[in-house]
Amino acid sequence: MNKKHLKLGAIAFVVWYVISRPEGAASLVNSGLGGLGTAAESMSQFVSAIP
Repeated sequence: MNKKHLKLGAIAFVVWYVISRPEGAASLVNSGLGGLGTAAESMSQFVSAIP
């Protein structure tokens, strides 16, 4: 199996998941974006603390 087949399989799975469980997909995206926001805030605090 090559990378193209794996990529197409992953895309098909994401599409299936979004269609079959839209609430779960939205929750997953929301928590992921929340984590990115927390990471950005932590980096901001770190850079601000550097003299």
